[in-house]
Amino acid sequence: MSAPEEFYVGYRPAPTGLGRFLKWITAGLWLTGMTVAAIVVLGQQPFAAAVFEFGTVRTFEGTLVTTPQPMLLVERPGAGAQAATVSTYMLVHPGKLGATGIDDLNGRRVRVEGTLIYRDDQTMIEIVPDSLSAVGDGRMPGGAGVDLGEHRFVGEIVDSKCFLGVMNPGHLKPHRACATRCISGGVPPILLVRRPDGTVRHLLLVGPKGEAINRQVLEYVAEPVEISGRLERHWDKLVLKIDPRRIRRL
Repeated sequence: MSAPEEFYVGYRPAPTGLGRFLKWITAGLWLTGMTVAAIVVLGQQPFAAAVFEFGTVRTFEGTLVTTPQPMLLVERPGAGAQAATVSTYMLVHPGKLGATGIDDLNGRRVRVEGTLIYRDDQTMIEIVPDSLSAVGDGRMPGGAGVDLGEHRFVGEIVDSKCFLGVMNPGHLKPHRACATRCISGGVPPILLVRRPDGTVRHLLLVGPKGEAINRQVLEYVAEPVEISGRLERHWDKLVLKIDPRRIRRL
């Protein structure tokens, strides 16, 4: 005669056989959950070494230029004849705003307080409001507008402020809405180009005459694109002059 089938009643202890079965099921589900969690964690890409020195204010002094983008040129002590004589710091205002209202200081030597933002070899200063002032005549070093010829690049358009360190990661589709607002506010757009050897190029995007084209590139932000244009070197920055109508989605 076969043993009676175990039956669970909610207000009584579980039968021995059923309790043992539930323990194995619970342990299996727990182990499966932990395994899936470990796979997800290990599969995540590490955050890039991008830094926003939030809360740390420094003082900078150098020559201010407003083209091809607002930048501060700071002399490099002891730079040799073959090295760039200045470091370039892109300038932005707090929030999602580029550095505007500073055209009258173009070419002047200025002093400014701000917070550093940097990634790879790219640097930026978020200006403390009302801290920018002229302290003399600027010295415009050589190295601006060196023509490197026509080129075609495949990459992603990002907003420079978030990508360099304010947000991490500051690119791809999840960041599109934020990048669109930043570029709309005047933050310089950058074409992020990943090369076959794993290195990255950051190309400042401007129009054919060096003019700002922020609004013209908004529909292409955070998407893979192909862009042709004239490449120039401005001190230690690469600048790509493009016709926005020739941007091609991939």
